[in-house]
Amino acid sequence: MTARTSAAEGIVSSRRPSDRTIERITVALIPKAAAELQELQNRTGLSKTDIVNRAITLYEFIDEELHASRDVLVRDRKTGEIQIVRFL
Repeated sequence: MTARTSAAEGIVSSRRPSDRTIERITVALIPKAAAELQELQNRTGLSKTDIVNRAITLYEFIDEELHASRDVLVRDRKTGEIQIVRFL
């Protein structure tokens, strides 16, 4: 059996339940988040599905690092300036 991927939505459908399963959710975005999602889609060319999946993966990584008592740092490539990113 084969799996098909819809490039537009990044969704995998399969004929075998043992392959991949997809969890679908409906999310109500506040206007600021909806506008930022659209800006990301315009800038990156990625689908909203891909952006949301990447955002969740990034959030999980950052949360794991913070729980391990690590700092998240951002370095300016031009100046070399380093800043600590704080999440409230």
